[in-house]
Amino acid sequence: MSWDVEFKEQSIIRIKENPPRIKKCLDRLSEKEVWQKANESSNSVAVLILHLCGNIRQYAISSLGDQPDGRNRSEEFSTEGGKTKAELLAKLESTVEEACDIIHQQSQEQLLRVRSVQGFELSGMGIIIHVTEHLSYHTGQIAYWTKILKDDDLGFYAGVDLDVK
Repeated sequence: MSWDVEFKEQSIIRIKENPPRIKKCLDRLSEKEVWQKANESSNSVAVLILHLCGNIRQYAISSLGDQPDGRNRSEEFSTEGGKTKAELLAKLESTVEEACDIIHQQSQEQLLRVRSVQGFELSGMGIIIHVTEHLSYHTGQIAYWTKILKDDDLGFYAGVDLDVK
């Protein structure tokens, strides 16, 4: 397998493992809790999902996919309601699917080509790494906040022996 195919496949695996984890969190939270913040310096689960959709769209869909960038980042953080858990999840899942389709289509040349995104100069690979780690980072925040609210094991690795060497 060539390096570019391996890189794209591994990135897509890591990206796609996050929406089901976020869904597990949403399943445990009420509609009200999804919009709840720990304090004024924190973001709600809903805002984090909107932020993830905006970020993935800007980096992967707009930049890698050569589509217009219509992101309004400050609006993501100022939203205080208006979407249900089901709507948030559907938006995230469709955004991730579209991004993964675009990532899959990238050629070696496109993976190495440098683009300007959000003021940063990144190769296609750099963009994919950013999307992967940014999604994972905020998925962790969503999981942590859910655990605080519900005092519940989310079972991300249920049935898997993580002590295997």
